Amino acid sequence: MKNLRPGHWFLLVCFVGMCALPFTGEVFYVRVATRIFVFGIIAVSLNLLVGYGGLVSFGHAAFVGLGAYATAILTFHGIGSGFIVWPLAVLVGTAGAAIIGAVALRTSGVYFIMITLAFAQMLYYVSVGLERYGGDDGLRMAARNTFIGPIDANNPTAFFYLCTVLMVAVLVGTKRLVESRFGRVLRGIKDNERRMQSLGFNTYGYKLAAFVIAGAIGALGGALNANLNAHVSPSMLHWILSGDLLVMIILGGAGTVLGPVVGAAAFILLEESLSAITKHWMVIFGPLMLIIILFHRGGIYALLLWRKRRAAK
Repeated sequence: MKNLRPGHWFLLVCFVGMCALPFTGEVFYVRVATRIFVFGIIAVSLNLLVGYGGLVSFGHAAFVGLGAYATAILTFHGIGSGFIVWPLAVLVGTAGAAIIGAVALRTSGVYFIMITLAFAQMLYYVSVGLERYGGDDGLRMAARNTFIGPIDANNPTAFFYLCTVLMVAVLVGTKRLVESRFGRVLRGIKDNERRMQSLGFNTYGYKLAAFVIAGAIGALGGALNANLNAHVSPSMLHWILSGDLLVMIILGGAGTVLGPVVGAAAFILLEESLSAITKHWMVIFGPLMLIIILFHRGGIYALLLWRKRRAAK
């Protein structure tokens, strides 16, 4: 705790404050905080590729959608236990990531971006054609998933704390992963893949492993999002969601563990506040993002730490 910078203390206070929101009795704020944590998990998964692997994917929504649809379809067929549904949703996302990654990682640069986008759009149109499961209108979940005792996704407070625990677990797991030998190799591939190959590393295997892990975590986020909204739709597979996730990462700070969560919080809070002013809220949001990128490319997370360090001096 002594090694925490002032900026970290600020984020810790914000986190504790969010955890206390259920005690206020304001369901709306609890839902917004839950949404932040869910998208924080998804953004962290994409950051593993973008921030640490240098793999800019425009199709990450595919794994979010696969996890969400697996959750909703299993629930539609009467399987409501989260102990069954969520692991299966993660498994579906993992399998999808393994298949897509095996093909997409044969390419690089703009070709990789376009192939991941193509796969996501293909799955998007498949979901539109699923007439039995709502087609273009999506599928409503009659009931959210249940676990044991008080752990019930139908209870907003219980679901909020469940998402909180999962987000912390994902952050801790990601931190340990990127600080491990695997993470160091992945960052080495980002910096100079040919050099890593000359050192004897199977760079394709490392990138595929990172792609699969990111897909699995993204699918978990999709399962959480399905339970949050009690509804899934093809928009969960659309490239617009992938773009939003990239914005969250850039806004918060790519290549950092906490940056994507900070970016997800900033994005969602700005969306909620600006959309209350005008439906064209992106017109205001765009320039704000440009200012951050132009004047501090490290994102809000790095900007926060920099300001606190300056203030401490």
